Amino acid sequence: MPKKVDRLERRTRIADALMRVAAEQGLEAVSLRHVAAEAGVSAGMVQHYFRTKDEMMTFAMEVVRERNQVRVTEAVAALGDTPAPRELLRTIITTLLPLDDESRADGRVALAFLAYTAVRPTASAVLREETAQMAGFIGSLLPVRHEEIAARGLLAQMEGLGVYLLGGQYTPDEARAALDAQLDLIFGG
Repeated sequence: MPKKVDRLERRTRIADALMRVAAEQGLEAVSLRHVAAEAGVSAGMVQHYFRTKDEMMTFAMEVVRERNQVRVTEAVAALGDTPAPRELLRTIITTLLPLDDESRADGRVALAFLAYTAVRPTASAVLREETAQMAGFIGSLLPVRHEEIAARGLLAQMEGLGVYLLGGQYTPDEARAALDAQLDLIFGG
């Protein structure tokens, strides 16, 4: 009887290896050969599951997205049934910021993917749609006029704080303080 292969498990194993390579060595080190070595599989197996580097990168970003969704869902659930909009936003944003080892590793992959999509417009289509959805959701929580513009600014701050955290320019406490100051400006604090 042939061995049954869990395709999703193998793809996830390869994507995890890609994320470790990207997080430790940078996006430029990501290649089929490097990812195969990190995953402990052959380059042929990597090519069997991912025909191109684009496919590998897209799948890795989906894994990061799913991990972030789980973290956000758990953090929001801990707030109870009807959290105040400011508290809800702060929780979502701080959960997405690279403030611990796991979220830093995912943040490095997300940053690498963002840079990767800067020169590949087709790969960035998903990011554009997700960003628009996130801005719409955030805007719906803001008590200001021109909520869409304010939401975009808050998203840009989140991304900027993430970059500064990953680069070591800000500590987690400094990032939280900057976020709180912005939320105070928006919500009055």
